[in-house]
Amino acid sequence: MLFEPKPIALKDGTPALLRPARVEDAAALVDYLVATAGETEFIMAYPDERAGMTVEQEERFLLGVIESPCNAFIVCEVNGEIAGNCDIHFNPKRKVRHRGGVAIALYRKYWNLGIGTAMFNCMFEIARGWGLEQLELEYVEGNERGRALYEKMGFETYAALPNAYHLSDGSARSEIRMVKRL
Repeated sequence: MLFEPKPIALKDGTPALLRPARVEDAAALVDYLVATAGETEFIMAYPDERAGMTVEQEERFLLGVIESPCNAFIVCEVNGEIAGNCDIHFNPKRKVRHRGGVAIALYRKYWNLGIGTAMFNCMFEIARGWGLEQLELEYVEGNERGRALYEKMGFETYAALPNAYHLSDGSARSEIRMVKRL
């Protein structure tokens, strides 16, 4: 789904742009996905699991999202670099059509600059335009920075799935599930 790009200013005054991802972003997004997976334990995959992703695979993924009326894939561009991305999607089946899912990630160097808040506000706008009534997300137990952002944006915890993630150090973490009524 395409939407109008939205200029924003970061907390430090740097201009940035929230915009739909484009097929031409594929190579930069492959590098971004590998790099961000190595910056925190709170992303679903490890860098080596993402390293096999090809530009062609990412191009096909992006094309599918762009053509879908049920998905929006947003990137934040800062000085020509993709600083972060987020995704909002829903299932068009009538019984669950009111629910949407969201996900978000940023390069570590862009943390604490207001990008996450701006991305969530953009996703809320899209969700309301789609007629969604609630948004849902999951995060890895221990991601206190993420939890604080999600709570700030109005999400509430409704469940925890124990032993959902096994980390490379041998520890296990729960998956925390949150919901926000729109």
